[in-house]
Amino acid sequence: MTAVPAVTLHNVELRHGARVIVSGLSGTFAPGSLTALVGANGSGKTTLLRALAGLHPLAAGRIDRGGLRPRDIALLAQGSHLDRAFPITCEEVVALGGSRLGPFRAVDAKRWAAARAALDRVGLAGMEHRQIQALSAGQFQRVLFARTIVQEASLILLDEPFTAVDAATTCLLLSVIRDWHAQGRTVIAVLHDLELVRRHFPRTLSLTDATGTWDVLPDRALQAA
Repeated sequence: MTAVPAVTLHNVELRHGARVIVSGLSGTFAPGSLTALVGANGSGKTTLLRALAGLHPLAAGRIDRGGLRPRDIALLAQGSHLDRAFPITCEEVVALGGSRLGPFRAVDAKRWAAARAALDRVGLAGMEHRQIQALSAGQFQRVLFARTIVQEASLILLDEPFTAVDAATTCLLLSVIRDWHAQGRTVIAVLHDLELVRRHFPRTLSLTDATGTWDVLPDRALQAA
């Protein structure tokens, strides 16, 4: 993996229609940092995550991604848009979902092997050919994590990654996040469980109260006006 750049926000403002969601947000996510993004419902957490991925336009300001390309950024959105009734297997979801596949490129043997290894990492070995419609919510979330693994992204954005999963699955997925952090990837996750944040995320940005105890980003602390 190439060196991961810092991601810097310069006076970012985000809106939904005429309503301002986030304003005056400036600061830096350090390379290889592990950050929880917290705040009240409607404070702009998901919108900020989508803006970091380049999927939500900025009303004002600028985001400097340090040269990261779209293929270098992985977004695991809350509530997948995949049609669970569509006849597709776990292995196919993982192998076909990564942004590193260009248009009209076939999936090669190396890619299939990477998909199977990722499924094994999330505890779904032997379920490669199971249809996603037969999965529980927790199993499907594991598949989405496996798909994120094979993307090999430098910047990983997770929106409520532990929603509707049990404690055992949460522990397993946390171990995957720790792997990404150990590999030097930058990980930003939207979370609501503050105890989980305290125990597992060394840096936190609160959009509700950026000057409070949750704002522990080093260097230029992120602040919301």
